Amino acid sequence: MKLNSIGKTFGTTVSAAAIAALALAGCGSDNNTGTSGNTGGDTGTAAAGSAEECGGKDTLTAEGSSAQQNAMAVFAQTWGQVCQGKNISYNPTGSGAGREQFVAGNVDIGGSDSPIKDEQAQQATQRCNGNEVWNLPLVFGPVAMAYNVEGVEGLVLNADVIAQIFQGGITNWNDPAIAALNEGKTLPDQGITPIYRSDSSGTTDNFQLYLEAAAPEAWTKGSGSEFQGGAGEGAQKSSGVVQAVQATPGSIGYVEKGFADQAGLPAAQIDNGSGAVELNNESAGKAIDAATFAGEGNNLVLDLQALYGTTEEGAYPLVLATYSLVCSNGYPAETAEAVKSFLTVASHQGQAGLPEAGYVPLPERFTERLQEAIDGIGSSA
Repeated sequence: MKLNSIGKTFGTTVSAAAIAALALAGCGSDNNTGTSGNTGGDTGTAAAGSAEECGGKDTLTAEGSSAQQNAMAVFAQTWGQVCQGKNISYNPTGSGAGREQFVAGNVDIGGSDSPIKDEQAQQATQRCNGNEVWNLPLVFGPVAMAYNVEGVEGLVLNADVIAQIFQGGITNWNDPAIAALNEGKTLPDQGITPIYRSDSSGTTDNFQLYLEAAAPEAWTKGSGSEFQGGAGEGAQKSSGVVQAVQATPGSIGYVEKGFADQAGLPAAQIDNGSGAVELNNESAGKAIDAATFAGEGNNLVLDLQALYGTTEEGAYPLVLATYSLVCSNGYPAETAEAVKSFLTVASHQGQAGLPEAGYVPLPERFTERLQEAIDGIGSSA
């Protein structure tokens, strides 16, 4: 297996652990060069490696969500294999920064775990030469409630308890509300330190939207990309949350599954009302079945409220969708063709490597509509 010059493509933005996960993903299939079609979920795009599929400039720039950092590493590798000489440089500065850099025209693609909307979406039309910006979901990422409590395995929480922890209502691990969910376990008389994202984060937005949907009476702080809970300690980016949880006995933080897995941190099971559910790709995928598109057209914002509020047995409800922000039209021709090439490969062949990196591939029912949007991206020339 060839890693396609990951160091060159990503500089220092991809951790050694992420590259290890990427190596496993890339080695997981014998047919990842794209010479005969795809390695995961292709429903009829141009033959991999064709001139049509590999058009445009050789290098793209992207910035944003740290939640999608490892997925972008998988996609970069796959794009470089399918289309020799192509690479994308992704800077995982957080969803808020990704939206800002896209609006400013400093990157070709923005990365965000929350759709760009309202005033910021209007501003983005200026960088797109008067055209609409589209939110295109490429990845579903389960969010782990990673914790550091010595001697406690198989911790079970529910949305009400999580909400109270992150707004300071429950402050000790042997609190009766936690004990009631963990019969037979010995919980320590130890203070709880919630760890939240201190930067503008789509993961924070999705976490708070989940609490709004699943614990509407307990979570009274609202949502948004800035943490509203008012309790705990902040850390920047997904990697910072992991480091803070590792370094702080009694802590718990919300972070994408892949980052928790790489750090060896346990993740709490979540009881959505139908029993405790362990976080894995199967349980997250079961919840994703409840996700729908919010509207018609090619701006593919997802409605995740049904997902967050699911009470289906065996469904893990804390899952985010992470978007690529693109101009519907207005790119220079060479940029438009490269963006279409990258997104086509990422949404088809690139999906095969996601499970090993801690993500859930797109459901097949999303792929056709996503490809229609990608095909609809135009240029100013």
